[in-house]
Amino acid sequence: MTTSSLVGPLLQFFFTDYLIKQRRVSLQTVASYRDTFRLLLQFMQRETGIEPAALRIAQLDAHTVLRFLDGLEKDRGNSVVSRNLRLTAIRSFYRMVALHDPASTGIATQIQAIPLKRANTRLREYLTREEMDAILDSIDRTQWRGRRDYALLLTMYNSGARVSELGTLRQGQITFAGKSYVQLHGKGRKERVVPLWPRTARILKEWFRELGAQEQAVAFPGIRGEPLSRFAIHLLLHKIVERARSRCPTLVKKHVSPHVLRHSTAMALLQSGVDIAVIALWLGHESIETTNKYLHADLSIKEKALAKLQPMGGKFRKFHADDALLAFLASL
Repeated sequence: MTTSSLVGPLLQFFFTDYLIKQRRVSLQTVASYRDTFRLLLQFMQRETGIEPAALRIAQLDAHTVLRFLDGLEKDRGNSVVSRNLRLTAIRSFYRMVALHDPASTGIATQIQAIPLKRANTRLREYLTREEMDAILDSIDRTQWRGRRDYALLLTMYNSGARVSELGTLRQGQITFAGKSYVQLHGKGRKERVVPLWPRTARILKEWFRELGAQEQAVAFPGIRGEPLSRFAIHLLLHKIVERARSRCPTLVKKHVSPHVLRHSTAMALLQSGVDIAVIALWLGHESIETTNKYLHADLSIKEKALAKLQPMGGKFRKFHADDALLAFLASL
């Protein structure tokens, strides 16, 4: 192959062989990468008039990729994080191109050298327990859909599961025993087991009894029995939160998404004194550095630290043991 090689055959090999057979990436990753290249090919067609099937590697160079990335931010209003995710997919493709089309190594090297853009680090938004209770209490459980939504959101808050993990959850992934738990299939084909509160286990038992217990059946189906999409879960949560705002005014200023519920799980664990390493295992984080970000969001931890400090201008207090401690030392 040469730099006049068509992009199409290489892209087909990238998805059908490199990603799925060689790297065994998750279906979520495949879908994300697919969307990236769909946007990129549409961009090229608008900019150059070249049909995607006729596009060549030489026409998809570093300068073109940079224009595409800039367009994502300016024209589509994408965040820096979204921009970086698209760049990650493109760099992965050109890493494969360098291996299978040596003549394109120069272009591939230039594109892989495009740096990820620095993003502003924001504090993670989360819900307090009172806010989460208000959301759950606003659900009308006299309706079939309400009972499903209540079981879904309670399980999401208990487990800290990603929306993709809950949408595809099967009844057989939940075990009811002396200690009930849910088995989640996370990012990067990683599996983890999360314990369930007795309340969550009881609600799920009642819900599965209503559905008709079947191991392979979807745990939280749509009205026709199909798995709920990410969009459907986002939408049902949005509607429930809208109703809950009349009960809990602090929800008015918060943008509540399924991922905010995941953050809320982490913060509830952190504030209960659970070790940060355990929280990382609970959420299925690849690195504990990801979990450490919750420490910055928890104001109560900083307030406790501040309470231990002497005010400026005050005298430094030396430690003085109380009588009970002195009595203990004397008894040794």
